[in-house]
Amino acid sequence: MQTQDAPTEFLIRFWPWFEANRKRLAGFAVAVVVILLAGYFYSTEQAQKAVDAGQAYTQLQLNLPPNPTAQQVADGFLQLAQKYPGTLAAGRAQLQAASVLFSAGRYADAQALFQKFADANAGGALAAAAQFGVAASLEAQNQLEPAAAKYRMVMTGYGSSTEALPAKFSLARVLETQGKLKEAAGYYSEVAHSPMAGSLAQEAAQRLATIQPAGKS
Repeated sequence: MQTQDAPTEFLIRFWPWFEANRKRLAGFAVAVVVILLAGYFYSTEQAQKAVDAGQAYTQLQLNLPPNPTAQQVADGFLQLAQKYPGTLAAGRAQLQAASVLFSAGRYADAQALFQKFADANAGGALAAAAQFGVAASLEAQNQLEPAAAKYRMVMTGYGSSTEALPAKFSLARVLETQGKLKEAAGYYSEVAHSPMAGSLAQEAAQRLATIQPAGKS
C-alpha cells in the first residue's frame, strides 16, 4: 500500500477538527480583524491629534493678543494642553505656561506648574526640562538648598539630557552664592572643559577665573 505524503496526511487529520470548530474559528478571525482595525484607527487618530496640537501650538505663539498679561498667555497655553492631552505639543505648552510665569517673576506659581508636569511625566521626554524649571524657580526664591538638590537630581537622573550641563553650571552658581567656592570651582571647571557646553563653557571659565583664587585659599 502506498504511503500518503505528509501534507495529505495532515489535511486528513486536520479537516475533522476544522469542521468541528468552524464557527469558533470564524468568530476568532472576526475578533482579530476588529482589533486590528481598532488599533489602526486609534493610531491614525492619535497621529492626527499630534499634528493638530502642533499646529495649534504654533498658531497660539503667532497670534497672541496685543500686550497680554503673563496670566493670559499662561492660560492660553494651559487651555491648549487640556485640549490635546498626551501630545508632545501639550507638554511643551504646559512648560511654556510655567516659563511665562517665571519670566514675569511669579516664581512660586511657575514652580507649581513645573512640579505638576514633572510629577505626571517622570519618564517623559520633557521631564528633565520640568525638573530644571523647578530648580530654577527655587533658586529664584532664594531657596538655595532645595534648588541645589534639584540641580543635582537633574545632573544624575537625566545625565544625557540637554539640561544636564546647565544644571551643573547652575549648581555651581548656587554653591558660589553659598560661599562653597571650592566645590563651585570644581563644577565650573567641568562645564568649562566640556565639549558639549557651547557658550556656557566660556561663561563657566569666566566664573572660574573669578572665584578660583579664593577657592584655593
